Parts: sequence; structure tokens; C-alpha cells
Amino acid sequence: MLKAKNAASGSPTRRRVLIAGAGAGIGLTTVTACARDAEPPEDARGPGFHGPRQAGVTTPRQATVLLLSYDLDPGLRGAAGARALKAVFEAWTDALARTTGSDASRAARLTATVGIGPGLPARLGLRAPAALRGLPPFPGDRLDPAGSGGDVLVQLCADSTDATEATGETLTRLAGDALHARWRQDGFLPPASDGGAPRDLLGFRDAPSGLTPEECERWVWSGNATCLVVRRVHLRIEDFARLAEHRQEEIVGRRRSTGGPLDGGSGNAAAGSAGAGLPSGTARDAHGAPVRSHARAVDPALDGGARMLRRAYSYADSPTDQGMLFLAFMRDPALFARVQRRMAAQDELSGFMEARGSAVAHVLPGARPGRPLGADLLG
Repeated sequence: MLKAKNAASGSPTRRRVLIAGAGAGIGLTTVTACARDAEPPEDARGPGFHGPRQAGVTTPRQATVLLLSYDLDPGLRGAAGARALKAVFEAWTDALARTTGSDASRAARLTATVGIGPGLPARLGLRAPAALRGLPPFPGDRLDPAGSGGDVLVQLCADSTDATEATGETLTRLAGDALHARWRQDGFLPPASDGGAPRDLLGFRDAPSGLTPEECERWVWSGNATCLVVRRVHLRIEDFARLAEHRQEEIVGRRRSTGGPLDGGSGNAAAGSAGAGLPSGTARDAHGAPVRSHARAVDPALDGGARMLRRAYSYADSPTDQGMLFLAFMRDPALFARVQRRMAAQDELSGFMEARGSAVAHVLPGARPGRPLGADLLG
């Protein structure tokens, strides 16, 4: 489950030990970055804080992530709750502007991305953003309620865990009595010793496909806001590792060595472009992809070309609990629900995956001088 409350996260040393002998990278974790956050001011040391849109969405992935989930104090409702949350967001805005503007934070490429959960607007007597709704139950989920959901969700990313941890402590302190910590989860990118794309814990490389800025405008952003889906997915790493390499490739729909299509082409592996090199008799679709492969199940063509922007990380909470911290930004979480149902019905990789934590958040528009986070929502 996602670590509840403020349980201490594992040290970077422990994580390195846990992943030292592991491989990494399945299709759902494919990074589809829109090059960079174009709106906030940015220099070679990392994105700034103020801007129409929050950083940490289209920003290229940093080495680590820390997710923090909070609940609004049960005694705060309606206008009183809105005032209390507004005060927290104002304090967070001031603190984050200072923190992300420091030389150390810019060197670590620290970003902070703040969103609200589906249940919060109703408790404050506010109209919820149109696309903000909870996810339905999915076959195979084993979710821990204490490690899922939340009224406020914060994504902190940086190339240093010191930067994310220190910022997380500051935000929790400034939340005071208005917000109570619900759960927290850290994640990391396994090191790529050969200089190539990082691998996740199943042994396959990430295969960046790259959404263009125009595709991000169409599929990710709704004005200056977006939605974030979080899934903490436990992986049956040892069971998968026992399979022959050709069988692993058949299940994933990608080459283990390169992360590319099985036919050896240069097409988008995440879009299910695969076929050649599979055992004879393997059922394939019209594009040559194995019909029960993960690459086929997440093919955007099955959703009219709709895309989600993935920023996945690995996690290793213990020797027996390791997996994928799936983060994806999109206009409407209904897209994720469609893909997840398809995976449950036809994706053989689902047999090696179990979701144990889940959350959805509406990522607020960015802050500007004199206009803090949440101003569009809370006034």
C-alpha cells in the first residue's frame, strides 16, 4: 500500500541495494514528455515557479519523486473550509516560490505540482471541475483505502531526494491544522549504467515516444489545468523474471534489449507497433502486435488517438514490495479508465501487476505574482 501518514521513506542507499540486481521498463511506464514546460520561466538549472501552468507536468522527468496526500480537517466545511484552504495555498505559494527559486533547488531541478481530489469541491460548496471524478473499481485491484485518494495531492520531483524531502516537510508544516497527512510515497528512476534510457523493475527499457507541444495541448491541458492519475502498482518481479526472454517480449510487445518494436522498426513501441520475431502462430492484430500484449492494450489507436502524458517511476518499499509508481496527466481520467479496463480484459502483463494505491487530482492552474495557487477555485 502507499505509505500512510508520514511514515519515513526508505533511504536512497536502501533503494539502490534493492534495485542493484533488477532490470526495468514496461510499456505503461513509457515516458511521453512534451519536451519541457514552456510556460513557466526556465533556465539551464530547471523550471521556475510562477507561470500560467504548474511545472512538473511536461517537465522532463527528474531522478526522484515524492507524492504527498492530505485530507481537509473534518471540521472544516463550506466557506470556513475554503478560507482555511486558501490560507494554506497562499502560504505554500510563497514558500514554493522561494524554494524553487534557490540555486540549490534549481540545480536539483525541483518542481512542485499541486492538485485537488474529487471529493474536496463538494465539501467546500464549490463546483467541481468537469473532468474531476474518482476512478471506478477495476478487476484485480487490491487498494488500501488509507493509501489511496486524498483532498489535496502534491507531486514533488527533483534530481535529489534531499530537495523533495525538505520541501515536503515545509509544506506539511505550513498546512497546520487545516490539512492532515493521509499518505506519502516516494519513487525513483533506476540508474542507466550504459547511458541509455532507464529501465524499470521488469527489465525493459523505457521507450520515450514524445508528445509534441500540439499533442499536449490537445490531450493533456484543459486551459491551464490538467488531471493527474496516480497508481501504485506492485509487480511480481520474480515470477516475470522466470519467463524466457522471448516470452517476456511477447507479453510486453517490445524488445527487452532496446525497448523498441519487435519488428525492429523505429515506430512508437507504446503504440503497439510490433510483430516480427514472435513465435510462429502467435495471434497478432492488423499491425502485427500480439493481440494480448501490453503494447497492444495501451495503443492510443484504440482510443481514437487520445494520449496521456506518462511520468512513471519505480518504487522499492521492501524486498517483497517493489513496483511501479504510475503517474499520468490527461484532460479526462475517463481515458485512463478505458485503458485500464482493456488491460484487465486482454493484457497478459496484468497477471504480473496488482494496483494497491490509487488517486486522482485536478492539477490547478499555475501561480502568478499576486495570484496564488487555487485562486481560480477559491477566489
